[in-house]
Amino acid sequence: MKYAMLSAPTETWKTMIADIKGRFHIVRRRPAVWLLPLVLLCSAFPAGSQMPTGSTACGSTLSLDSKRIQDALAGMVADGRAAGASVLIWKDGGEAYFGTAGFADREAQRPMTRDLIAQIYSMTKPVTGVALMQLWEQGKFRLDDPLSRYLPEFESMQVYAGKDAAGAPMYRAASRPITVRDIMRHTAGFAYGAGNTPAHEAYVKADPLALDIDLSEMGRRLAKVPLLFDPGTQWSYSIAVDVQALLVEKLSDQPFAEYVRQHVLEPLGMHDTAWRQPDERLPRLASLYRKTDGKLVRDPDASARRLNFQNNRLTAGGFGLATTIDDYMRFARMLLGSGELDGVRILRASTVRLMSVDQLDPRITERQFLPSKGSVGFGLDFAVRHMQPQTPQESRGAVGEFFWDGAASTLFWVDPANHLATVFFVQTMPFDGTLHRDIRAAIYGAGYLGPRGD
Repeated sequence: MKYAMLSAPTETWKTMIADIKGRFHIVRRRPAVWLLPLVLLCSAFPAGSQMPTGSTACGSTLSLDSKRIQDALAGMVADGRAAGASVLIWKDGGEAYFGTAGFADREAQRPMTRDLIAQIYSMTKPVTGVALMQLWEQGKFRLDDPLSRYLPEFESMQVYAGKDAAGAPMYRAASRPITVRDIMRHTAGFAYGAGNTPAHEAYVKADPLALDIDLSEMGRRLAKVPLLFDPGTQWSYSIAVDVQALLVEKLSDQPFAEYVRQHVLEPLGMHDTAWRQPDERLPRLASLYRKTDGKLVRDPDASARRLNFQNNRLTAGGFGLATTIDDYMRFARMLLGSGELDGVRILRASTVRLMSVDQLDPRITERQFLPSKGSVGFGLDFAVRHMQPQTPQESRGAVGEFFWDGAASTLFWVDPANHLATVFFVQTMPFDGTLHRDIRAAIYGAGYLGPRGD
């Protein structure tokens, strides 16, 4: 019989179990009987104390080391990987840590502050997914419906099939339709920029994410681009979440940004989050830095501001939000709260569980860069951890966590096992995963493994 998912218990722990078994005559078919001993076992290890490795049934035992976290932030700045960094941690129902290091604007010596506005790029994607799943809860679509039922332009998709003997590209009909589930788990087959096939070249030529077009035109352009593979056969990060935004518009009969504002941002009190930020917030925008020849070089202001401080027609589902660390933490706390925050329900608890469970079939073995995120699969707009870290080099995390990040190296995650949510801000491009490895090691400890999982 298993007690509290024990792994390699100590002699003291074994003695306690034997004593309790003797006192209560634990019977396999009488769960109400053995629950009481489990409560007594938990009471023997007060909150914050260290239970045997791998035990989880008595709740969170993770203790934060503030100095270790602050040292990690300072180290990112000192070694030139970030001009500035900040992290906000929510744990066990309250704020557990907030800290900063370095500068939001290094040249002006403007420090990282709590109210700074950062560009989060692909951390926009989970917000889009939440918006779409609200409509799923209303019965507007089924996850395995063909996408073309709602967006007919995607009905007859072609797949790139290599080149013929003369070197000309070949195409064929997709083996099955793209489903809504495909666009939420990155198995649709869409491209996402330049690459090494004619399909990638067609994507670049179509320019479906041009900022001067709307989502409807984005869909029309994308539908003419061949797929890289048959839907459902591979995981490949793509423009699919922008298609989700178009689907939100279609199903809600509202502009995408307006729907998100009314149904996600405002109910959560995310008042500083937007695609088009008011001009008066410009002094709070963090500068963007790019690693060039081993050094961080500040992006030109015009380039850094183009997503949020000019009037673009495109409101992308996959990127473009700018926000504060406190605003995004409200989104993360809602997810940690199983869809509810401060009495406001955004999603059902069962919907959050569905989104945060691995949706990738084991036969989907081609997974692009996803394995670099750790021992994870992919749910609906989130990476989800399903195994303990397998190597010392892998980022620390707990089984059951779900997360995503952004091109400027921002990151957030929700860790139900430890009742924890974290939002981490830097503005470093290109994406630097070592920053994520280090902030996770600082929070969890370098040797943390957490629950066993399956």
